[in-house]
Amino acid sequence: MEKRITGHTRLYALIGSPVGHSGSPAMYNYSFQKLGIDAAYLAFDVPLEKTEDAVRAFRTLHVGGFNVTMPNKTAVAQLADRLSPAAEMVGACNTVVVEEDGTLTGHITDGTGFIRNLKEHGIEVAGQKIVLIGTGGAATAIAVQAALDGVKEIAIFNRKDEFYANGEKTVDKIKKAVSDIENVYIADLDDREELGTAIARSNILINGTRAGMSPLEDILPIPAEFLHKDLAVADVVYNPKETLLLKKAKEAGCRAAVGGMGMLLWQGAAAFELFTGQEMPAQEVMEKFFK
Repeated sequence: MEKRITGHTRLYALIGSPVGHSGSPAMYNYSFQKLGIDAAYLAFDVPLEKTEDAVRAFRTLHVGGFNVTMPNKTAVAQLADRLSPAAEMVGACNTVVVEEDGTLTGHITDGTGFIRNLKEHGIEVAGQKIVLIGTGGAATAIAVQAALDGVKEIAIFNRKDEFYANGEKTVDKIKKAVSDIENVYIADLDDREELGTAIARSNILINGTRAGMSPLEDILPIPAEFLHKDLAVADVVYNPKETLLLKKAKEAGCRAAVGGMGMLLWQGAAAFELFTGQEMPAQEVMEKFFK
């Protein structure tokens, strides 16, 4: 590292709290070095109440850009000078590019990374009918990006808890922003009849919840009997690599069962390209950091 730091080295960063576990510095610095880019990437633990201070400092230092993780995504979106269409609809951003004139442009690459991961497994979303479980940050980003990428129908399911209203807002935003989507709606996850009907007529099922992640490894987000062979099943959960949902999808003969690990890679690759204008050496990064 010290051999490639110069007086011209551009700084990129990650902010959020906690960030000590993040693999982003290793992934980005490896890619910078591999492509001969004079840049370095560091992680800074920034609590929510210090978000504005950090953003102001980055603007002053004219860093190349920075990534954002929880709990700072919404706050950073409010501080950015402008937002991409997806970030504006989601109301959060995980990537900020600092333009030459100091303008901060916020993006959200979570949905982009998820859709790219599907594509890498031979699954296209354009013209498809999707059932999405969950209304959290990742699920919202996926719903928005799928709508922008031409999905035909999105059926969002969530229990009628404190997060249900977030799903209703997402539905309203998509309806207003994406005129050519045929149908987008939200329904109660506990309504088994409605859920079963929606999955039966859908091409893609996405789990956007923590079901399947420790300590919820034994939780299925939907009844296994709703799975069918014409369905592609995808999960945002990446630990374990094969969730209970994916195991059941394989047992049911579903046409695809896609884990969440690739989403991490491709959302990072999308941010890298926004930062540098170059493609991350994704295959090498995957082999080195995602096995």
